[in-house]
Amino acid sequence: MKKSDRINIIVSPEGSLELLSHNEVERLRDTSESGLHELLRRCSIAVLNCGAQTDNTKEILEEFNDFDIHLIKKDWGLQLELTNAPASAFVNKEMLKGIKEHLFAIFRDIVYVSDYIVKPDKTGKTENSDPSGMNSSLQTSDTIFNILRNAKVLNSRNRPNIVVCWGGHSISRNEYQYTKDVGYQMGLHGLDICTGCGPGAMKGPMKGALIGHYKQRIHNGKYLGFTEPGIIAAEPPNPIVNGLVTLPDIEKRLEAFVRTSHAIIVFPGGPGSIEEILYILGILLHPDNKGINFPLFFTGPATCKAYFQMVHDFIGATLGFQAQQLYKIIIDDPKQVADEVKTRIDEVMHTRKLQGDSFFFNWQLKISKEFQESFKPSHDNMAGLKIHNNMESQHLAANLRRAFSGIVAGNIKDEGIRAVEKHGPYKLSGDADIMEKLDALLSNLVKQ
Repeated sequence: MKKSDRINIIVSPEGSLELLSHNEVERLRDTSESGLHELLRRCSIAVLNCGAQTDNTKEILEEFNDFDIHLIKKDWGLQLELTNAPASAFVNKEMLKGIKEHLFAIFRDIVYVSDYIVKPDKTGKTENSDPSGMNSSLQTSDTIFNILRNAKVLNSRNRPNIVVCWGGHSISRNEYQYTKDVGYQMGLHGLDICTGCGPGAMKGPMKGALIGHYKQRIHNGKYLGFTEPGIIAAEPPNPIVNGLVTLPDIEKRLEAFVRTSHAIIVFPGGPGSIEEILYILGILLHPDNKGINFPLFFTGPATCKAYFQMVHDFIGATLGFQAQQLYKIIIDDPKQVADEVKTRIDEVMHTRKLQGDSFFFNWQLKISKEFQESFKPSHDNMAGLKIHNNMESQHLAANLRRAFSGIVAGNIKDEGIRAVEKHGPYKLSGDADIMEKLDALLSNLVKQ
């Protein structure tokens, strides 16, 4: 990008952080100018660079290595000073409103997590603001709840209607159109959409639902986008997202999806989509979750039939027949997908009423620590993963999920790309038959 395609500007809040006290502004400035500045800078450029043609985080950050951002204190609140920002985020030197909302949402979440969830001590180390720490599964879930509540995306008065859509950010035109068709049918049912907020299978359902909502004269539709700092540059928030939330890491992002959803749809995708599938299956395979009503569907156009058969076979060969019974595959029928999702969500509402569970956050779902603990995909950690036939299915799912998380990191995340460039590809080991199936799955994903 040419220097002439950059802009220096000062912008005021929109969507978040409009009403702040002097004390809150000072706390924001102190926090952002200390250890968080680089994190905020990287996430900000990701939002401003929406529509980028590459998903390589390292390339994006290197292209905008001269971009910077600072907070300016005002009596009424704060402003952001941007230096060398991409001009594509502006019209007549005015930042696009959607991008401005996303930019301040990023600041809201990152600073909230740092200031209220994890506070620095005098030595610069961090500890949880809750004296009990984040050692328990419940405490981690409570942290996620607080982040979502602070972002105002939880509504206790709404009936269950949030459908999480997972799938690849780089898919074919035919597959993208199919995600739009499914989203449209769900919009006609009055269902809201939550995705990873990026392009491809994350944008298509929202775009379709937007039209379906308009036909039903639904003007307050939710299009939630959950992201995390390591992935946001590769999957910048698409313009339809009207409720952006940044979770601290991939594990909390995945739990946020599961806790807030009333049904999940998986479209075709790459290693990231397989990671998501293994995550939800591993949770549902936990004995404490037996019998929980959790609608899960895999779907795509007719051209994706072989893809889902491949995924289905891999699940059966590694996690077993029980795991295969936890989802339904529907090929090339957007209306059937939406109809069945709506029916199942009505059942979810009935079940939660009987059990006294909340509609807006699924507290009853058991998520064990192995699915909550942050996994850093270093070469040593990847090589140390245990992948064996004699493991219980939920534990095998947890480690396979970590393996795919590392594959994603090595391909699109800045830290992962640099590690692979320096030390070579990650290495995995395990029982021969599982590794053969894993290798075959990865080879097919590469081909597709």
